[in-house]
Amino acid sequence: MRWPRLPFAALAAALTIQAAAAGTETVPLPQPRPDTSAPDASAPNTSTPNIGAPNPGAAHADKPIETPLPQPATLAPPSADTVNPDRFGAKPPDAAYGAFQRGLYKTAYNLAMIRAKSGDPAAQTLVAEILSRGLGVPLNAAEAAKWYGLAAEQGVPEAQFQYALMLLDGHYVKKDDKEAYALMQAAAEAGNRLAQFNFAQLLIQQDPGDAGIAKAAVYYERAADTGLADAQYAMAQIYANGAGGKPRDDAKARLLLAQAARQNYDTAQLDLAAWMIQGRGGERDLKSGFAWMRRAAEGGNVAAQNRLAKLYMGGIGTDPDLILAGAWYINARRAGLIDPQMDDFLQGLDDDQTKQALQKANRLP
Repeated sequence: MRWPRLPFAALAAALTIQAAAAGTETVPLPQPRPDTSAPDASAPNTSTPNIGAPNPGAAHADKPIETPLPQPATLAPPSADTVNPDRFGAKPPDAAYGAFQRGLYKTAYNLAMIRAKSGDPAAQTLVAEILSRGLGVPLNAAEAAKWYGLAAEQGVPEAQFQYALMLLDGHYVKKDDKEAYALMQAAAEAGNRLAQFNFAQLLIQQDPGDAGIAKAAVYYERAADTGLADAQYAMAQIYANGAGGKPRDDAKARLLLAQAARQNYDTAQLDLAAWMIQGRGGERDLKSGFAWMRRAAEGGNVAAQNRLAKLYMGGIGTDPDLILAGAWYINARRAGLIDPQMDDFLQGLDDDQTKQALQKANRLP
């Protein structure tokens, strides 16, 4: 099993992106990768080089070597066992990790366990990972916690992060918030991006005010710079509200929303769509806003499904379509979202339109 990230409720409660119009940067609608006939720069050049080459018209004939060079004692390549990888500045390959990467989890477990018992922190982390996810062996979170703890003591950032989550949860090990905080911070400082995000969450839980957000922003930003969508969305909220000592910057917030949205972060897709439709943080772009809202809705975001229904109803960014408007709202309502405005809209459809909307709703993602 993979231990979950800390909930986003703390920052979400502290910050709410408000609608406003401003900005100068346009975020483009995601497009499929173009099919181009341009040559691949990474492909080897098969053309004949002309630097120092003889005149193409000049005749050339190979001549036999009059004095043969000395030949090696054997033409057979050397055995891999006789080649020392240290000659090339590389460490010997890790058989356990190699097996893990090939999906040979039981083999990886057996190989890693030998080294884990002798105190190898990397092997201990691998054993814990396999046990926590039940890969090739029965899932055993309690045993995984033991090995994560041993590796964490030796400073492995991944183990520190995972064990910190277990300490916060208190299900498989004794709950210890103080130790979890210390380990999470250590992993964050070592560059583990999930630890950076989760440590920021802990900082806001400790201090939900602006001072806490300012401390958290340091770690959110580090994680966002690595491309972590959760952190990109968090920083978008901070810039949108001018919180945590950051100046309000809708253009930067919109770019961060776009970065997270491209990674299928559905809440970022919904917010980005709304900003594009409002013209917040950049130019107003109804068509792109509609496309992002539909993408979030098709991904299962219930709020996006309701908003998409309204876009279809009003013909915003698309042609008006009362049947699809009804279908998407029916989907959202089935998931528990109730919107009085859309309820009135549904009641205004005639029997045939209602029937068609129900049929379409049953076929929607």
